[in-house]
Amino acid sequence: MPSSSQSKDFLWLQLRDLPYFRAVLRAVESRFYQDIELPRPILDLGCGDGHFVTITFDAPIDFGIDPWTGPVRQAEKRGGYRSVVQGTGDEIPVPDGSYAAVMSNSVLEHIPDLDPVLAEVKRVLKPGGLFVFCVPNHNFLSNLSVSNFFDRIGLRFLGNAYRAFFNRISRHYHCDSPEVWEERLNRAGFRIERWWHYFSPQSLHVLEWGHYFGLPSLVLHFLTRRWNVVRQPWNFALTRAICQPVYDEPDSQPKGSYTFYITRRIDG
Repeated sequence: MPSSSQSKDFLWLQLRDLPYFRAVLRAVESRFYQDIELPRPILDLGCGDGHFVTITFDAPIDFGIDPWTGPVRQAEKRGGYRSVVQGTGDEIPVPDGSYAAVMSNSVLEHIPDLDPVLAEVKRVLKPGGLFVFCVPNHNFLSNLSVSNFFDRIGLRFLGNAYRAFFNRISRHYHCDSPEVWEERLNRAGFRIERWWHYFSPQSLHVLEWGHYFGLPSLVLHFLTRRWNVVRQPWNFALTRAICQPVYDEPDSQPKGSYTFYITRRIDG
């Protein structure tokens, strides 16, 4: 499998390139992959611009697919994949049983109809192949700080409106519990081997408010195509102080806002 040194500072590597609210979440997820044995060949479903795999792994992933032209071109330039194509998860242009593992990092929640995608993942996996992914869960909306504030002062209708707003700007179609995912995966021909919640409510608050405090970075990215111009550690001292406790919290959080799944294709 592609491996990465345990001594890598994933938080710094993500912070220097991304808005801090995205960086800290991706840094936590990068760390998870260091303890997962992904057999080759590997397909990355929803590879985006390839930034995540170039930070997370020391060797290229075998194949990446994403529906958007711009990110696919960036992924090709980054060199994190042996091959990258533009396409959708319900029509992956490879023969049956081509891959020993499929990974999908924070992608499936953005797909309205998951059943065709899961069926396609099963098709391209070898029998017994591994399917690893992470998604926001049923705690995500209930962990949001602004909506909880409205709830506490008796303005639940505003809390619900905020939850709907934040889910919309996050482009989420699915924030489901492990029970819902287990039923969905079993129907598609997968067995869950392990799952854990991560990113505590307090950590989600850092991500939530980062959407607003990070607006200057959005303007900068629009003008320069870069999230951060000065990519030196001293420029991130305050940001690092905010994000480090999130990065350092235990991986498993009972009320965590996201869930990481390790599943396997089953037959018969």
